[in-house]
Amino acid sequence: MNTPEGPPPKRLRTLPSRLTNQAALTANRIVDQALAQAGVRRYHYALLAALEEYGPASQAALGRRTGIDRSDMVATVNDLAERQLLERAPDQEDRRRNVVTITDAGRRQLIHLDRLIAAAQDEFLAPLSEADQRNLIDLLIRVVDHHGDRPY
Repeated sequence: MNTPEGPPPKRLRTLPSRLTNQAALTANRIVDQALAQAGVRRYHYALLAALEEYGPASQAALGRRTGIDRSDMVATVNDLAERQLLERAPDQEDRRRNVVTITDAGRRQLIHLDRLIAAAQDEFLAPLSEADQRNLIDLLIRVVDHHGDRPY
């Protein structure tokens, strides 16, 4: 049997959960492509952003704040440490854990990444007016806050 091409059924085209997922897939692709220009991934950006905004933290705390899994956190910290974008040192209060700190090079890289992310957001939201963009962001924040999910 040959299935005809064309749009999905109307009941699928109007499901907010499906539309949000479709938009997220597109947004992730655009952001991934933008960050790839700098040779980084979303986890790199999230980790640098958290360190810059909140200051030094343990890897466990950073994982909770960013939603990065423990095994991915170790790999991400290792990668950024090799690039000298962050430093990892034993915690003075508990030598069993490390404290991670963004470096000056990490701050400079974050500024560059912020520009790439901003351009990606502009590309993603291009079909919307500035007012519609603000409205969409406000609505998405309300939905995410209501459900308590922090996927980043």
